[in-house]
Amino acid sequence: MHQAIVKLAGGVALALASGAASAHWTTTNFEIAGPIQEVPGPMARCPSQFGGTVTGHGSSQVLGRVAFVASDCITPNGVIYNFDRGRFIIMTLSGDQIYADYSGQFVPTGQGANYVFSGASFRIVGGTGQFMFATGGGQLTGSEDMVTGVGNIKLSGRISYWAR
Repeated sequence: MHQAIVKLAGGVALALASGAASAHWTTTNFEIAGPIQEVPGPMARCPSQFGGTVTGHGSSQVLGRVAFVASDCITPNGVIYNFDRGRFIIMTLSGDQIYADYSGQFVPTGQGANYVFSGASFRIVGGTGQFMFATGGGQLTGSEDMVTGVGNIKLSGRISYWAR
């Protein structure tokens, strides 16, 4: 029995070593852009008791096609809306996920109910699979119709992760 355990442990060590040899830490610029749909409403985790839930999809030269979900806390400040405590989950086609925090403001454009992101940023805080220890961050840009919740978003920044 002891021999079998030693052989199994040796096989696992070889498998891990060969996988590690083909992987490396990578830092690169990346961008994700695509349409979004936001649904605002009550959110108990927010100091304002109000937040938004965002769904969307997009594409990235680094990540390929992605889908994402996000939620944030919204605090009105006159005609400006501050959002914070935002949490993004970006899902790749391989099933790996990237987690990010975000915050910023929505400011009116002066055209109907159209608002744009202002001073918005995100920070990558990990993920799953090859993105388990991912770090990075950057800027959020985009716009949204505050009546319909339809808009677009672009994340532009850098990511560091364990590439396979």
